[in-house]
Amino acid sequence: MSSSGDDYIISRQKKIERKKRILTVVGLASFVGSTVFGVISGIPQAHQQPQTKNVSVESSLQEQARGYELVLQREPNNQVALEKLAIARVHLKDPKGAIEIMEKLVKLHPDRQDYKTVLEQIKKQQVNSDP
Repeated sequence: MSSSGDDYIISRQKKIERKKRILTVVGLASFVGSTVFGVISGIPQAHQQPQTKNVSVESSLQEQARGYELVLQREPNNQVALEKLAIARVHLKDPKGAIEIMEKLVKLHPDRQDYKTVLEQIKKQQVNSDP
């Protein structure tokens, strides 16, 4: 009787191993398929004109700047919003706006040397870019 019990356990283990192999193969096939699909669908996007990306980056920065400005309407001294707005203005090539904000940050936080350093760098860039 113990041999029939052993036979059952052995056949059960074989079934379990077979199911594991099937699930492994299906999982690998799914992974490979999704990866290939992602790569293939990404190829046409890689050939887009770079100018389109620049426009979308600029519009994204403008949206972010508007969002930070809205925060600053409610909380005029919000340190994070001021920092992010200054960064957005630098990227949008608005050094005068960035300088205003950085000067406010320096006044609010005179102990922050990094604000002073960034303010000096923006002023230098503005002087170098002015004709």
